[in-house]
Amino acid sequence: MKKIIFLGWWVLFLPTMVFAQEKIEAPVWNVGDKWVFDREGPMEVIGCDAQCFSVKFSGGIFPKDASGIALFERSTLNVKYLLEKDKRQDYRGFRKKILNFPLTSGKQWKGLFERNEVGWGGTGRAEYQETFRSLGWEEVEVRAGKFKAIKLEYKFVRSLGLGSSGENKAWYWYSPEVKNFVKCQYEKGYSEYPDERGDWELVSYELKK
Repeated sequence: MKKIIFLGWWVLFLPTMVFAQEKIEAPVWNVGDKWVFDREGPMEVIGCDAQCFSVKFSGGIFPKDASGIALFERSTLNVKYLLEKDKRQDYRGFRKKILNFPLTSGKQWKGLFERNEVGWGGTGRAEYQETFRSLGWEEVEVRAGKFKAIKLEYKFVRSLGLGSSGENKAWYWYSPEVKNFVKCQYEKGYSEYPDERGDWELVSYELKK
């Protein structure tokens, strides 16, 4: 009887255990794939080549109120370039590596970027340290539906230049079914100097075959 009970428990929980340990590879985006968010976005794939996906964006993982065309590396979905008058410019802003495939539960990685800022002592170069961590799987319900998503924690702190700053933290939920984020939540007081950000979620999406 004990053996039967054990086998029943194993059959019941094995799919969850396997899913939690699964390695998620970078999705294949297709021209025409589009994601609409309630406060940020939309994002739409408008081109691709052997190395990168070209994505038209507005806000989202990029700085608040930013818009344009970004190039995402196919193998990792790191943001590599922004297009300015058809010329590629290295992307050096926040969350360059927010999607850093493959993803697994517990994976951690780091980022670093610099930018000019104006402080009490004038204009200077500020350096930011970023840390990313995969926290595991959750079921998330947003306006676009209910999805299994892997939760990512994002933190940054200004470490050099115009003086250190407090830690800022946000969480992102990535769904393999959607091939993108479905939700973002910012810690209270989160700021990217000087603008605070608002939480957002996926409203609708369209994936081309």
